[in-house]
Amino acid sequence: MKLEDYSYIYFLGIGGIGMSAIARWFRAKGFPVWGYDKTRTALTEALEQEGIAVHYEDDVAHLPQEILQHKDQTLVVLTPAIPAEHAEWNYLKEQGYTIKKRSEVLGIITASAYTVAVAGTHGKTTTSSIVAHLLHHAGVDCSAFLGGIATNLNSNLLIGKGAAEKEVVVVEADEYDRSFLTLFPDIAIVTSADPDHLDIYGDNEELIRTFQRFISQVKPGGFLFLHEATDPRLTALVQEGVQVYKYSLRSGDAHVAHLQVNGRWFEFDVVSPFGDMAGVRLGVPGFHNAENTLAAILAAQVLQVPAQSIKAGVEAFAGVKRRFEFVYEGHGKVYIDDYAHHPKEIDAFMGSLRALYPNKKIKVIFQPHLFTRTRDFAAEFAQSLSKADELVLLDIYPAREKPLPGVTSGILLEQVTSPVKVLLHKEEVVENLLKNGDFDVLATVGAGDIDTLVKPIRNFLENNGYGLE
Repeated sequence: MKLEDYSYIYFLGIGGIGMSAIARWFRAKGFPVWGYDKTRTALTEALEQEGIAVHYEDDVAHLPQEILQHKDQTLVVLTPAIPAEHAEWNYLKEQGYTIKKRSEVLGIITASAYTVAVAGTHGKTTTSSIVAHLLHHAGVDCSAFLGGIATNLNSNLLIGKGAAEKEVVVVEADEYDRSFLTLFPDIAIVTSADPDHLDIYGDNEELIRTFQRFISQVKPGGFLFLHEATDPRLTALVQEGVQVYKYSLRSGDAHVAHLQVNGRWFEFDVVSPFGDMAGVRLGVPGFHNAENTLAAILAAQVLQVPAQSIKAGVEAFAGVKRRFEFVYEGHGKVYIDDYAHHPKEIDAFMGSLRALYPNKKIKVIFQPHLFTRTRDFAAEFAQSLSKADELVLLDIYPAREKPLPGVTSGILLEQVTSPVKVLLHKEEVVENLLKNGDFDVLATVGAGDIDTLVKPIRNFLENNGYGLE
């Protein structure tokens, strides 16, 4: 399949973070683009402002005339989140349209490029964003498809100028639905391979086997950077000629030395097989972010970015929306928003929060994501969430799933040991803050629609006058 065979692009589920990046790419390349999504969001509104028509009702009558009149020239891009009973999807299938999953299209786009793919059950969005930022900041001509809004770019997409002989593309390699198996990278980073998406994989053994297949697709002569804590079986199928290096904060072929926390700055030296680097300063807090930065530095070194340019790029990196994002500071309060939705991510987030704010009272508002994930990791969630001094648990965000009998946020609440804990609906959160304002640090955490609370909470904190005499 060649993209040049198509003139019209239609997206089913255009509002997803990965889908919207590809939609923007097609739009920037001059293709007419349309899309459907279930919900109007800030992201879909941004797409509309950029000239992409989006509708929100699953109705064949909303399909644009151009794609109805030019079936053979239309490419339909599909997200796995679209349900089987979706009317538009079924119509387009019945009519014989070319329908490709987002991951397949990404594989086609990157097939002829020098590809840096970042995989992992957590950490991939931040790491891929740092890689893209370091290259872009250093003047390397590259494109990037990201799973979050990079603050420096104010976008989930970076489009290169196409001046280089072979384009460099940075891509987030998503393990959900085995999407990353469409990629054949020159550089692969695997940040983690902890059990997740067991609704897709069935068990952890199948997840490991799928990561092995992804790693086997790193091109001969390429590079693989593995977090040292990942399962040693991951490299079982690595191709001959691929250089494999392990990294972590404290040990491995590449690691960090002399790490210090100075306010929000994480300062450290890098020990790397491609050249050591002293005095790296990262303004996006978190031990996990220092580790993600280390992996990104290794990729930049392979691409021959000079050490001084790398250090300047790290210092200039402003983070990713909803990844340890500082939303508000004032009146003696700090408010941070984070996308963490797996127990390991919450552990890392809480550990970094405690390092930044020792002896401060931390209140966490958490929205579980998926019934299956909540069921599969209930004990682990409870353990990680118990690190909060006060916990507010919201209803489970279902995303693509239907409710499971007996699986509610209540099964987490029962096991959480925080001294103060409560179950609330989203609509009750601001009122709860008014009644229970005895905290120093507030965090909203989760991958569902908890981000719709960010503005109301920030407005409340700004206007409530906490700490004013």
